[in-house]
Amino acid sequence: MVKEILMDAELRMRGGVAALESDLQTFRTGVASPQLLDRIEVEMYGALMPLNQLAVIAAPEPQQLSIRPYDPNSISAIERAILKSDLGLTPNNDGAIIRLNIPRLTEERRHELSRLVNKRVEEARVAIRNVRRDVHNDLRKLKDDKEISENQYFISQDDLQKLTDNYIAQVDDLGEKKEAEIMEV
Repeated sequence: MVKEILMDAELRMRGGVAALESDLQTFRTGVASPQLLDRIEVEMYGALMPLNQLAVIAAPEPQQLSIRPYDPNSISAIERAILKSDLGLTPNNDGAIIRLNIPRLTEERRHELSRLVNKRVEEARVAIRNVRRDVHNDLRKLKDDKEISENQYFISQDDLQKLTDNYIAQVDDLGEKKEAEIMEV
């Protein structure tokens, strides 16, 4: 029973790390990456659709993204969605392909992105700690209901703390790497 609870906790903590990792990939670092556009949704056919379902996104050059829509009529909707996004990029349209030039980041923008990364990392830490709290409560309930011994309870507490420390360290490592990538000139 305790083993299943700890396995569930590990699964939930791993999900928190994976969510942070995919979220950090969408941060602009001055280098073109198709993941920059993952969060952009385009209003098409009366519904919001992810951009990557409406077009092929590629990085032909280190400082440029190209977007080739499957439907040429969707170019203007895609341009509007990019302009409305918080990326601060201006699309260039040649009728068939939209090109996004990725400018170098200013020092001010680097610091702003760094603060955003730190905020997301802290949110991931909180999510992992919330999992720990929930599992801790479950274990305490098992002990109080006499389903596990006091010794099993303390051993499982140690295992839970080791698990938590491991995933917090992974989150911190992801944040440090992303921050270094952003601050790199």
